[in-house]
Amino acid sequence: MWHGERSTNTRNITVPKFGLCCKEGKIKLPPLKQALLYLRQLLRYNERGESSNFRPNIRLYNSMFAFTSMGGKVDYEINKQTPGPYVFRLNGQNYHQIGTLLPKDDVMKPKFAQLHIHDTENEVRNRITASTSMESKTKPDENIVIGLLEMLDEHNVLVKSFRMARDRFENRDIKDVRLRLINKRSKDGRQYNLPSASEVAALIIGEQDGENNEFDIITETKDRMLQRILELHPSYMSMQYPLLFPYGEDGFRPEIEYQKKRGDKGKRKYVTMLEFYAYRIQQCLNQATTLQMSGRLFLQFLVDAATCIEQWRLNWYRTNQGKLRTELYRGLHDAIENGDTRTEQVGQRIILPSTYNGSPRNKQQNYQDAMAICRWAGYPDLFITFTCNPKWPEIQDMLDLIPGQKPEDRPDIVARVFMLKLKELMNDIKNEKCFGQTIASKFTNQLQLYYCLDDCPKSFLLIFLYLHAVVYTIEFQKRGLPHAHILVFLHPDDKDPSPSQIDKIISAEIPDKNSDPDGYEAVQNYMIHGPCGQAHPKSPCMVDKSCAKHFPKSFCTETTIDEDNYPVYRRRDDGNTVDKNGVKLDNRFVVPYNRNILVKYQAHINVEWCNRSRSIKYLFKYIHKGEDRTTVLIETEEQQRETRGGKLTNRDDEIKRYLDARYISGCEAAWRIFQFPLQYREPAVEKLQFHLENEHVVVFPDSMDLDKIISRPNIEKTMFTEWMTANQLHEEARSLTYAQFPTKWTWHAKEKEWRKRRGGKKTIGRIYYAQPTSGEKYYLRMLLNTVKGCRSYEEIRTVDGVVHPTYKSACYALGLLNDDKEGDNCIKEASHWASAPQMRQLFCTILLFCEVTDPRGKSDPVPKERDC
Repeated sequence: MWHGERSTNTRNITVPKFGLCCKEGKIKLPPLKQALLYLRQLLRYNERGESSNFRPNIRLYNSMFAFTSMGGKVDYEINKQTPGPYVFRLNGQNYHQIGTLLPKDDVMKPKFAQLHIHDTENEVRNRITASTSMESKTKPDENIVIGLLEMLDEHNVLVKSFRMARDRFENRDIKDVRLRLINKRSKDGRQYNLPSASEVAALIIGEQDGENNEFDIITETKDRMLQRILELHPSYMSMQYPLLFPYGEDGFRPEIEYQKKRGDKGKRKYVTMLEFYAYRIQQCLNQATTLQMSGRLFLQFLVDAATCIEQWRLNWYRTNQGKLRTELYRGLHDAIENGDTRTEQVGQRIILPSTYNGSPRNKQQNYQDAMAICRWAGYPDLFITFTCNPKWPEIQDMLDLIPGQKPEDRPDIVARVFMLKLKELMNDIKNEKCFGQTIASKFTNQLQLYYCLDDCPKSFLLIFLYLHAVVYTIEFQKRGLPHAHILVFLHPDDKDPSPSQIDKIISAEIPDKNSDPDGYEAVQNYMIHGPCGQAHPKSPCMVDKSCAKHFPKSFCTETTIDEDNYPVYRRRDDGNTVDKNGVKLDNRFVVPYNRNILVKYQAHINVEWCNRSRSIKYLFKYIHKGEDRTTVLIETEEQQRETRGGKLTNRDDEIKRYLDARYISGCEAAWRIFQFPLQYREPAVEKLQFHLENEHVVVFPDSMDLDKIISRPNIEKTMFTEWMTANQLHEEARSLTYAQFPTKWTWHAKEKEWRKRRGGKKTIGRIYYAQPTSGEKYYLRMLLNTVKGCRSYEEIRTVDGVVHPTYKSACYALGLLNDDKEGDNCIKEASHWASAPQMRQLFCTILLFCEVTDPRGKSDPVPKERDC
């Protein structure tokens, strides 16, 4: 582990605790046994002998001996588009399937598990012909297949179980044989992962008995469809990856207990699937490194493990839709009056809630939170793109523990180092609060290996401004490397720097090689675009014979601000050039950067000055265009509907749509397994719910009596109603609007009450958005942005002592709806976060359903495109 990976609650930094691998010692799993000598020789990183054929084709060799098949779609095109390191990329839902013991007829060729039983006299030839490589032109070596076959026959308990079924077919005239792969184990999962053959499988002759566990795998003789293996079966991974688990070791299984620690008060007792795989992929000194040495097969395993974890979570959401079902509080009363007494008759399904990280709802929530920060802090000032450098010395030092490894072989190491570098960069950005002057700061090397005693790096000079807020999101390139888009919001006093001040923060020139050799080398390695254009017409950036990034730029003697308040960086014709691929490139090809940050982190770090919310829209562009997909499954209306009780009900399956759209590669898989954040926001954003009287949302379990739901304690209390209660009890609370309330008060969900905020931590509020067509709810939200200290629903509708019957009439009384001000404010608010299609849709909605007196807007000038 690295020192920077220590747990955040570690007080003694000289003897830190680590939670990334073992959750501070609570997780203990049996170490993986060293692979057999023959397999270790094949896994060695050399260019001669059998290893040179085995390593590039390890996925092919593994599939020859796998018992199960994968259900996901492997993206083979990614490695054909542009030259670069190998990437394993999977699309869609992933699962493992197993077939029958024998092929359905003599014409069909045996596959996967059938190869261990059927026609074993020609087994080597059958395995080679049954497995085809779509990614390598090298043919498999028959001698390697023979060697692996002999190794697995002697040591793998799963192979022995299927050989047992083969012997039954060969020695006796038995047709009705089933092989039961047993789920339960008698030994403790914290100490043993090498089961005996009797624990793994049992043969069933004739009729199946009733002693089978519900999670057991029953493989029939013939004439049965493929069956899916549950992710909780201990042999789930060892059946798919016999070369990674050559002994047939058990994988994850439920109820692996935590190690008991003194003073531990945690409610959870068992290791989760995510914690299991996060522990297992760690490179430990006391166990085998077969996983980490397996190259392309390790990438596949990482993606498989991540999708396995995700699938198990999604299965919970799918099977617990009753617990997620919601209905308006008033709607429950209506249901009772109509004689409906069971919750199966009301509610909404099937949803993927915003609490699931990465779901469309979750992304939309993060996007709206970022826009709330933008409304509070003003337009962002700095837009920083931080890209991972696989040649960082910390990565190389870790790879040297297994000689010959390359960064693309270890996406787990790449993800961990990038997370540490990103943490340090964020620390630099947030803690260096100097405007326009240079300061000297010493930084502890957080990326130093914990068991190493190397000296800390030298001090660096940093130039940054006073920070007000920061937002970032993580994306993964198609080649797998992570990068962060960071938006920095400066203090209002620092919002309008002069061109000379911008020059101190951002440079777009090549440093002098003699006076600043470190800066020159960093810019040459990381911040030069191209060559492209006539020097390299086949460059990836070339579109219609011109550079899509608009390089080369024009020379400019000094930094200027254009008419739209965008800076044009200084690019002097000073004669400084760099040589890249045999082409001399000058300042016109420099990507803007901050010199000191660049030298310190030795990676591509693009720093741009910006003052428009368009940067936020780019940051969350996937909110608008959806997931990265090449094919989209479009169901017909008949497929989307099903008959339930004689009525057609919509089967809008958000979980299925999410899985169809998902692409995941090795580095992203490692990122998710380690639970690294995909988004970051500071200050925090408190999402404020609001509702009409007696129409708040209630979450209840399926098959629960509605009378019991309504009689639950404090069911009538919500964040919104308790805001009014706090205004009744505390005089100082009445000076704030609902959106301003979280800046001074904290919501405690468990107790359902607002408490006065303590400490200096910032939090801002965001009221959930409401469409203009939502009626009174829309006008209620409009009032909440204006009124302060309201103690009841009636007080919200009160204007100058008059209680209005509706929220709309109260808006008229306040002048919020005169002269189309309602529509103007709605469009202005949406312009901060909505995409162009959303803006057009909103504009049409207002024209169709709202009372617009001046739709052409003749009284106001037409806004510029950038303003929208």
